[in-house]
Order: sequence, then C-alpha cells, then structure tokens
Amino acid sequence: MKKMLPWLITILLAITLIAIVAVILYNSLMGGEDPKDAAGKAANNAEAVKVVKLTADERVKLTSEIADIKTNLADPEYIAVLGLAFQLDEKSTKEDFDKIKDIQIKPIIIRTLSDMKPDEVKGSAGKDELCAKLLNLINKELPEGKLIKVQVTNFIVTTL
Repeated sequence: MKKMLPWLITILLAITLIAIVAVILYNSLMGGEDPKDAAGKAANNAEAVKVVKLTADERVKLTSEIADIKTNLADPEYIAVLGLAFQLDEKSTKEDFDKIKDIQIKPIIIRTLSDMKPDEVKGSAGKDELCAKLLNLINKELPEGKLIKVQVTNFIVTTL
C-alpha cells in the first residue's frame, strides 16, 4: 500500500490539473463576452443609460459638436476629415464636456482613427463601430454624467 500512495497522489493531481485546464479553456472559448468587443460594450452602456424622448430645443441644449477633425488613418496613404456630434445626459455634463473637448476628447478621436484602416471605417457598420469605440472611451474621461450618443455629421476619407 505504501508503494501505491505516491502513484495515487500523482494520478489525483494530474486529474485535478486536467479538470482545471478544461474549465478554463471552456470558459475562454465558449463563455460569454469578449472584453475587446466594442459593439457589445456600447450596447451594455446604452442599456445602462435611460433614453428619454427629447424635443429639438432640449436636444440642442444637450449636444456638443466637434467639426473638422483631420488625421491620418492607420494606412499613411489615407486621411480622414470628420465632424461629430455628442449628445450628453445633462446640461452640466455638456458644460464639462465643452471645457475638455479640445484637450481630452479630440486626442481620443484622433488616436482612435489613427488605429483604424480605411476598410474599417467604410459604410454604416464602420461608422457605428467608430461611434461605439468613442462612446466607451469618452465616457471614461467625463468627470461626471454620461455621453449618450455619438453621431457622425461629416465624414470624408481620401488618399493623400
């Protein structure tokens, strides 16, 4: 019996290790959300924010614009020129946003576009992906309140 004890312990440890690895692999391959999924994160953020039907005047009071952002895309042969409108949840949030838009928000937009290729921003799916990324990144930078919606108001991608 004493000769079998080390073998039994080794076999039990091997089975335990295999079971742990199997559970980890199952969770990573089959389980849930991909943390890099920008559209999924934006959908989760959008569900967390209560959307209320606004009048045109209220929408204007809660919307801020950044126009004529020019930057190169990931492919240095292409340049993007765009304008964006940002709808915020409260007037105080809009005031805070307007204070930081040139020093914090614009660099986020430029960095995000600089990582994208021309094919990634084509069509409505590409613009939706860009808006989702910006929504998540900008909400992290706001001191208080939430960014509810990002809209593309002007968008041109051209070669140099």
